[in-house]
Amino acid sequence: MSETVEGRTIAEGVAEGEVLVSPEPISFYGAVDTDTGEFIEADHHLTGETIADKVLVFPKGKGSTVGSYVIYGLAQEGTGPAAIINHETETIVATGAILGEVPCVDGIEDAVERFEDGDRVRVDATEGTVTLLADD
Repeated sequence: MSETVEGRTIAEGVAEGEVLVSPEPISFYGAVDTDTGEFIEADHHLTGETIADKVLVFPKGKGSTVGSYVIYGLAQEGTGPAAIINHETETIVATGAILGEVPCVDGIEDAVERFEDGDRVRVDATEGTVTLLADD
C-alpha cells in the first residue's frame, strides 16, 4: 500500500527515486561538488553523501543566492537531485529548482520525520503530491 501527501507545487515535473534526508537546512553554494553531486560542506549531516538522482528532503535552504545557480548547474551536469521536498522552499531553492527543472514540492511540514533515507517516493510536483511507494 502506498501513502500520498499533498504539498504545494514549486517547480513542476514528476520524478521517482530514493530519498536522502537532511534534518538541517542546505546551502548549495560551496556545499555540493557540481561535477559529482557529492555533498562536501564540512560538519553537515550529508557530508560525503551523493545527492545525484536522489529525492532530497530537507526543511529549507539557507545561504547565498548563488545557490540557485548551483542547483541549476547540478541539473545541467546530471549530478543534481531527481526532486526536492521541503517544509518551506525559500526563493534560493525555488529559483534553482525552476531553472534546473527539478521537480519541487513544499508545504510538507513533517517531511524530514515522515521520510527516511532509502524510502522510494514518487514526486508529482505538477499535482503537488508525494507518494511513498510500497516495498515490492
